[in-house]
Amino acid sequence: MMMHCRHFGACGSCSLYDKGYPAQVAMKMGRLSELLAPFYTGAIVPHLSPESHYRARAEYKAYHDERGAHYAMRHLNKKDFVFLEECPMVLPAIERRMWRLMEAVNADETLRHKLFGVEFLATTTGECLVTMLYHKKLDEAWRSRAEALAGLLDAHIVGRSRKQKVVIGEEFVTEELEIGGRRWRWRHYEQSFTQPNPAVNARMIAWAVTQAARYAAGDLCELYCGSGNFTLPLSPLFGKVIATEISKRAIKAALENCGLNGVEHIAFLRMSSEEFTEALEGRRRFRRLEGVALEDYDLQTVLVDPPRAGLDDATRSLLARFETILYISCNPETLARDLGTLTRTHRIVEAALFDQFPYTPHTEAGVVLKKVR
Repeated sequence: MMMHCRHFGACGSCSLYDKGYPAQVAMKMGRLSELLAPFYTGAIVPHLSPESHYRARAEYKAYHDERGAHYAMRHLNKKDFVFLEECPMVLPAIERRMWRLMEAVNADETLRHKLFGVEFLATTTGECLVTMLYHKKLDEAWRSRAEALAGLLDAHIVGRSRKQKVVIGEEFVTEELEIGGRRWRWRHYEQSFTQPNPAVNARMIAWAVTQAARYAAGDLCELYCGSGNFTLPLSPLFGKVIATEISKRAIKAALENCGLNGVEHIAFLRMSSEEFTEALEGRRRFRRLEGVALEDYDLQTVLVDPPRAGLDDATRSLLARFETILYISCNPETLARDLGTLTRTHRIVEAALFDQFPYTPHTEAGVVLKKVR
């Protein structure tokens, strides 16, 4: 059934509110087909989202008036705000806490005063972390109230103000997803990047694992690896894995996630894709590579999951050397641009759509490319 929300037509989060879910998917499939048409005319496999309660992350403005504080989102007109009375797109772990939290805030001046934002990070197993953003210093009185609130909500709480962070409980949640018959675990840290839609993320990872099992060769190189979202479930398919990420916190989480899952053969490097390209081509030496002998890797398969800007020129050039390319894209427009270069040496053999963001025009895609002989 299609999600129903009393704020459709006003709240800017769901701009495709007037289309049923099948129509949304058809529109996205049509656009992705247009973008891939110059390079690929085969089937594009859609991987759909639950139609409600699908988001594991949510960020709200705290708007204050004479009645108290309210969750607010920007209006579709981009000028006004909408006070929320429901938000059926969030996971149940968020939904069952968010209204109790706001009731507690409005009953306690210490919690409410100068609160300007609330962020939620949750898991499919019911864990939840709440970040409360303030324009004031957080003192011991606030900590005492926040500790009581954490107990009331059965949640971790992080309070943030300028140059200050107060953690009640943990600053991460631990997600568990079943991929290919195995349970995998990831720590997701507060205010770090995580995939927003766990159900689609599980399907996206499973797709990547299936394609790697079918097309991969040699050892795996992953660029933009984050905290190991793809790296860990892909790792059993390869003798050696090397993965790069620029974020120090993401690398920390990735190493912790290896420990959680008993994986020992992944080398995580805190490097940008541009730096790794220079290292792999022997154009620059890095102290961060001490103890990692790149010449010992038979790097024939690469997975890239770049930001919306897509790949830079050097990385596009680097990918030409790999036998198999798995490209996960959060922006099909830049994917199409990059394919203009990649298809000079490779051809697309598989394509998929991942609907991480229902009720919005946003589309994510995946393609597999094999080197042309």
